[in-house]
Amino acid sequence: MYVGIQDAITRKYFKQWLEEAEKDPSPKPIMMPARDLNMETSLRVFCGPHIPDHAAREIADKYWMITVALELVNFPLAIPGTKVYRAIQARKVALKWLEYAAAESKKAMAAGGEPQCMLDQWVLELADPEYKGRRDFSDLEMAMVVFSFLFASQDAMSSGLIYGFQHLGDHPEVLAKVREEQERVRAGNFERPITLEMLDDMPYLRAVVKESLRVKPPVTMVPYKTTKAFPISEDYTVPANSMVIPSFYNSLHDPEVFPQPDEFLPERWLDPNGSANQNPRNYLVFGSGPHKCIGLEYAMMNIAIVLADAVGLMNFEHVRTEKSDKVQ
Repeated sequence: MYVGIQDAITRKYFKQWLEEAEKDPSPKPIMMPARDLNMETSLRVFCGPHIPDHAAREIADKYWMITVALELVNFPLAIPGTKVYRAIQARKVALKWLEYAAAESKKAMAAGGEPQCMLDQWVLELADPEYKGRRDFSDLEMAMVVFSFLFASQDAMSSGLIYGFQHLGDHPEVLAKVREEQERVRAGNFERPITLEMLDDMPYLRAVVKESLRVKPPVTMVPYKTTKAFPISEDYTVPANSMVIPSFYNSLHDPEVFPQPDEFLPERWLDPNGSANQNPRNYLVFGSGPHKCIGLEYAMMNIAIVLADAVGLMNFEHVRTEKSDKVQ
């Protein structure tokens, strides 16, 4: 269900980008265009047709206020004019529309409609006689879940996608191999929508996505709180109620697991017996264990679809600036 939505919205945005490039071919920053593509993709995957177009645009614009407010050091009070205040107002707008989408989804499924998004599938699961879990989720509760999914699928996935474009632009030999694989799998027909079966037949593209996320992980650390004393090495045990912050970046750039750790080398993922594949615990892009990111497959798939369509439908290059290697 997701693949068709992701592919269609990607093509819609590429069409806009190409039309704009015809009018003005000068280089453009990719950050906000990629974010806008990601936001609409996420909204349609999660909420389908249950959010009007103007509401989707409003959510995309307002949600940026929330991102801006999430600074490490910020003014703690929600006084009008502050970033925190604007973020709270943005949250209200987003939740209002997401509640509306949940209500519309329930109506559509009750009327016998076919599921077109995650909300629809959720509603159907709750109505399944075989389903054993809780059934009475309010519109607001469903909206809050989608709201948190939007957050995860915006900052992290947008960053991952942007660096995917940058890595391909900076490594034309890799771009050529991705394009060659796309030509083979899609038999040169890039007008045909991409399918899950096609994605399964693109091992080099998957390696590119995985390596791009390793070199420039969108999330570099996630804090955990210990509920009990926790040994992290032979000579040190973290006391209960302590904060532990594992560094994803160090794990992903460990030279013993990833030789030439700062180099972009997708081929390292093609050898099942290579050190990269033999040490899965080092690949902490999405965390690990029972709290691993539940959006792992969704994020990898979306980045892959966008890059797959990009190499088939466009020619692009990376114009390097003094900010190209700085992380915002």
